[in-house]
Amino acid sequence: MTSQPAHPPFLSWRVLVPFLLTGTIWGSTWLVITGQIDGVAASWSIAWRFLLATPAMFLVAVVMRRSLSIGRQGQMLALMVGLAQFCMNFNFVYRAELHLTSGIVAVMFGMLMVPNAVFGRLMLGQKITRGFVIGSLVAGAGIALLLIHEGRTAPPFSDVGGGIWVGIALAVGGMLSASFANVVQANEAGRRLPMVSLLAWSMLYGTILDFVLAWATAGPPTFPTSAGYWGGIAWLALAGSVVTFPLHYNLVRQIGAGKAAYNGIVTVTVAMVLSTLFEDYHWNPVTISGAILALVGLVIALRSRHSVPPRPVAAGGE
Repeated sequence: MTSQPAHPPFLSWRVLVPFLLTGTIWGSTWLVITGQIDGVAASWSIAWRFLLATPAMFLVAVVMRRSLSIGRQGQMLALMVGLAQFCMNFNFVYRAELHLTSGIVAVMFGMLMVPNAVFGRLMLGQKITRGFVIGSLVAGAGIALLLIHEGRTAPPFSDVGGGIWVGIALAVGGMLSASFANVVQANEAGRRLPMVSLLAWSMLYGTILDFVLAWATAGPPTFPTSAGYWGGIAWLALAGSVVTFPLHYNLVRQIGAGKAAYNGIVTVTVAMVLSTLFEDYHWNPVTISGAILALVGLVIALRSRHSVPPRPVAAGGE
């Protein structure tokens, strides 16, 4: 009888460094996105991002010696994930940040576990515990307080009409799209495929769809001349989309999906700190209470035990 290899302790550098690194990088992506939509069509910013990220993800699959042959069924699954995750989700999110500060959108996406649980129940038969429901309600109350404050202040990029309600609707649309991608690839066929290979093909299909959507909605390609803009593209594509995924999934293997999911708390915290520093986000008793409730609720929900969660396609950041 062979003994199972021991998991490294959480506070070991092999776990703690990638844990904090992924949470911090994903937390930063929400703010970087604001520089991608300031005077530039959101659709083209997304297209350029994944035009860079896609070949890098294929390279990661090759370096990790993962087979890129995923079969016809795998290609159909990759097409669905590409449409939902790398086209619809990102186009919703980028536009949501035209109406809401980046930290608020990040906090809303911290609730991605809720539609994940609902879709998981409907599509995969996964159970939802009472603790998960209680935690989600607490976090939802906190987010409501943050949105009330957001509605009382002028949103950034206010020249784009619609305000907070449009931002909320777009953020929810992004959450539902990402959640569908999370759950649909967690079926039996998806679990047989190497995750990095599935991500690479999904990004390829998503990139094609992004270019089609960008040309249809924003006209011919635009090429901003700002070095900061292209630096942001590189950060989002390489750090936010390529570097973090292998780190995150290695964490899942080392410490389990439940503990690895806690880097979402780091993500939300970093996003709110950056929003405070660079978007002049103002704190008051309402927003402080809302942030505390949101974080406490997320912890309660994450600590609840339910069936194995869907293997995430995009966990934590955008």
